[in-house]
Amino acid sequence: MTPCELSERLMQFALRVIRMVEALPRTAAGRTISDQLVRSACSAAANYRAAQRGKSRADFSNKIAIVLEEADESAFWIEFAERAGLVKAARVLPLRQEAVELVKIFATMRRTARKPN
Repeated sequence: MTPCELSERLMQFALRVIRMVEALPRTAAGRTISDQLVRSACSAAANYRAAQRGKSRADFSNKIAIVLEEADESAFWIEFAERAGLVKAARVLPLRQEAVELVKIFATMRRTARKPN
């Protein structure tokens, strides 16, 4: 997967998250989860874009670590919304699977970026 394709995948993930949170109830719990989930998904996409413009290998590695953190946080909030009964498992399963795949991709990328030349 090219960096452009991965960037687009993250953008699509963030957009799908936005569509998901629009369906959450307008309760205190729904708003809290919505806010956290939108922030983490959009942050993953934005930080990956920033990583592509990293000034050095160390800078790239640090930004990828942030992307990994944000993708993992997104996975957490999707699962949390499901467990809280705010969304049906069947509805968010593909989104949760995408979050898990993104975490795996960025964990591998971080390990590779940290290896000495």
